[in-house]
Formats: sequence, structure tokens, C-alpha cells
Amino acid sequence: MDTTATKTNPLGTERVGKLILTFAVPSIISMVVNALYNIVDQIFIGHGVGYLGNGATNVVMPMTVIVISISLLIGDGAAAYLSLKLGEGDERSAAKGIGCSISVTVIAGIILCILFNLLLKPLCILFGATEDILPYAMDYGRIISFGMLFFCIDSGMAGMIRADGSPKYSMAGLLVGCIANIILDPIFIFVFHWGVKGAAWATIAGQILNAFLYFAYIWKFKCIKLDKTCFRISGKVLAKISSLGISSFITQIAIVLVTAVTNNILVSYGAESKYGADIPLTTIGITMKVNQIVTAILLGLATGAQPVYGYNYGSGQKDRVKQTYRIVLTVSTAVLIENGGILLITIYVWTVAYSALRNVFPWLKMPVRVCIRFRNKEIDFIDC
Repeated sequence: MDTTATKTNPLGTERVGKLILTFAVPSIISMVVNALYNIVDQIFIGHGVGYLGNGATNVVMPMTVIVISISLLIGDGAAAYLSLKLGEGDERSAAKGIGCSISVTVIAGIILCILFNLLLKPLCILFGATEDILPYAMDYGRIISFGMLFFCIDSGMAGMIRADGSPKYSMAGLLVGCIANIILDPIFIFVFHWGVKGAAWATIAGQILNAFLYFAYIWKFKCIKLDKTCFRISGKVLAKISSLGISSFITQIAIVLVTAVTNNILVSYGAESKYGADIPLTTIGITMKVNQIVTAILLGLATGAQPVYGYNYGSGQKDRVKQTYRIVLTVSTAVLIENGGILLITIYVWTVAYSALRNVFPWLKMPVRVCIRFRNKEIDFIDC
């Protein structure tokens, strides 16, 4: 352990609570904005294309999560490796780990781009595409697959930049991409009338902007200096990095498996209902994107705290690691309880108010009306 490095790097000396705020808040903001963008994207597609377009994005989503899983296997592993090596005072090894990871991330992005283009149709069917949704999924997925390289860079380098002590730069890159996407979505869908293809091109444009900003950071790393030799791929270094990122990989792959099973079950049983197979498939996709807002807060907190964990573990300051863990666990639990509490209170207040009004005005009917729409046409009502 290099005690000089520990003394000069604030990750090893600054108050843990302040560090978590400094690193986690930008991460949470970027994650929440990204979740909100996904919802806005669905609104534009729903109005401009219809629910078949929304269903197509749900079919393609597992493919993008596969890209995220590979990116985080390398990116999160590299971020943890960087923090550990900086904590140990071994800047040269840290630089080699980051350079190797960037090279592997780019290669992985190119390979995934080729594979998804070759296997797009069978993958769409595997992830639940119906006969009506499949053409939209093919149009959307074909364009999205061209951007896999940039998406790999975005997902993989965000953690590396954050671990280098630049959480705001990491946040800025993602925000620029999201804002560009939100601006271009209505232009491509409603002005150019590109439909679901327009939504895909808007997504790729945002990813390219994000990737360029992250790539520009290669020459701006503060804690390490990268040279040409750092970008050589080392099997030993890559194995260590992968072992540190394997938990992120497993988590994302689990999401892919759950989504694939859920989609196919909904298509199978939905076909026997009055709604058909397409509407349930579309509905679950939109619901999952709304649910991402809560998970985005927790993921932002966890990824923001990672540099604090890694650096202090590497420098041997186990007490600071435990303190970080306690704070993150407490805040995460509070967020879950708060969100669950808000939902339960809302349901309780509505039930009490409804019962009270019915006691005073027995003739009053206040049904909860669930309406499924195709553009502006109401398909059905369910009165509760």
C-alpha cells in the first residue's frame, strides 16, 4: 500500500458521507434521466406509431440488455480494478487495466453488432415477437444493432470515468445523449414520418454523441496516464477484471432470461384472451420502463459508491469500506420503504375516500376505469 497516494487522494481521506454524495448524486441523476427518457420515448412511439411500435421496443430490449451485460462485465470490472490499484498505489497496473478494458470493449461492440445483424430475426422471435409486431421489431432492431459499438462504449466507460474521480463528466455524457435523443425523437417520428425507424435513429444519434464524449476522456484521465502499450490486451489482466465485473454480468443476463420468459408467457396466454397477444406484450414493456425509475435510484447509489469501496479496500482501510456499506444499505432500504409506503398510502386513501363517499351518497358510482387505447381509439374498459 502506498500511504502517500492514500493521503493525496480524497477517496482515502474525505468523509465517507460526503464522498457518497459527490459520486452517487451525479450517478443517480443520470440513471433517473435515462429512465425518464425511456418513458418519453415510449410516449412518442405510442402516438406516432401505435402500440405495435411499443411492443417492438420491448422485443428488442433484451438484446440491448445483453450488450449492457457484456459492457458491464468489462466496464464495472475495470472501474473496480482501477479503484483497487489506485488504493494500492499501483498506477501503472491501473492504467494497463483501463487500456486493456477499452480495447476489449470496442472489439466486443463490433462483434455484437455483427452477431445481432446476422441473428436479428430468430432473436426477435425468441424474445416474443408476434406476427404483427415482428416487422416493427425487425425495422427497429436492425438500426439499433448498428449502434451496438457506441452503446458498448457508453455502458462500459461510464464506470471507468466515474472511478477516475469524474462522476459529473460521466453524468454529462449520458445526459447529452438522452437530451439529443428526446429532441430528435419527435422530429424523426412526426416531421420526417420515419415511424419506429425514426425512434431507432434518434437512439443511435444520442449514443454516438455519448460515445464521442467518453472517448475524448481517454486523454483526460486524472489518476492514470495512458500510452499505446496500455491498450494491449492481456489475458491475465482481463481475467481479473472479468472476475470483478461478473456480478453485474449475471444481474443483466438474469433480466434477459426473465424478460424472454415473461414475454413468451404473455404472448401465449394473451392470444387466448380478448386482448390478443400484442397488447399484453406491449403493456409489460411499458410497465417495466416505468419501474426503472425506482431501480435507477438504487443503481445510481450503488454504482456511485463503487469507487469509494474499491479505493479504500485497496488501501487497506476496511473500516471506511464497512461505513460505506452501512450508509448505502440504509439509504437503499429507506428508498424501498418510501416508495412502497407511498403506493400503499395512495391505495389506502383512495379506498377510504371512496367508502366514505359511498356511505354518504349510496347512489354515487366512482369506478376505476382501466382503458386500453390504440392511438385515440378506445378498445375496452374494465370497471373496478
